[in-house]
Amino acid sequence: MTETGFGGINPGAAEHPHRQIAAQLRAKIRRGDWAAGEQLPSIPALAQMFGVAKQTVQRTIDQLRVEGLLITKPGSGTYVRGTRRRLNRLSRGRYGAHRGYHADLAARYRQQLTEVTRSVPPAEVADAYGVPDSTLLVVRRHLVRTQDAVVEVGAAWLRPQDAAGTSLERLESFGRPLYQEVEEVTGRRYVTATDTITARLPTREEAETLQIRPDTPVLHLLHVAYDGEHKVIEVAQATWPGPMTTLTEEYRVPTPRPDADLDGDPDPGLVLG
Repeated sequence: MTETGFGGINPGAAEHPHRQIAAQLRAKIRRGDWAAGEQLPSIPALAQMFGVAKQTVQRTIDQLRVEGLLITKPGSGTYVRGTRRRLNRLSRGRYGAHRGYHADLAARYRQQLTEVTRSVPPAEVADAYGVPDSTLLVVRRHLVRTQDAVVEVGAAWLRPQDAAGTSLERLESFGRPLYQEVEEVTGRRYVTATDTITARLPTREEAETLQIRPDTPVLHLLHVAYDGEHKVIEVAQATWPGPMTTLTEEYRVPTPRPDADLDGDPDPGLVLG
């Protein structure tokens, strides 16, 4: 190791120089040598340390940003990202035994309501409601932030007949989860829900808001909630930066029945699209 704490670059190695540098920076972050929120040396300084061109270091920074380890603040510099979001946002987590906000999540994340209006929904929302694409729905858009970044772009879509003239159509926060407000306003109770999660590239607006490169994948959730008559009561969307988001769900594994057909169909929970 050099006196700067880095090893040298091996020009004869099969690994490209920017990947060799990335491995060393990654290890330094994992060891805790650079703490969350700590600023990295400048690109020219790193280039001098490793004896490489500035373009090589820039490729390294870009790679570690895509992995979610670094964040670049324009006009300021590059920092160790302070948050890797552990996400428990699947249906059973939202509507489980403890309905409402989780205190640990509320302490780390701040939701900001940005817009309440009537708008033409995306195709997936119109399809979930079973309405024509041109139908106007009430949408409540929000961002979820940590101290250093936006970690979620979200929207909740409601039928105008459910929301018109109520608090649901006003730009105000409720101090409780939206579904509890919907239940009280409409008199309908959330009974079942489905979550569909896909991976895709971000839109230009999503990339700008989430402060990620356009080639960084995002995770996208389509959440459809139903009342007791299996009629859609809310459709929600959420988009998260993929490398910075961990989806976690805990569940019980059922005990096999003695008469179970072990040679039957594949796991019905696995859906290949």
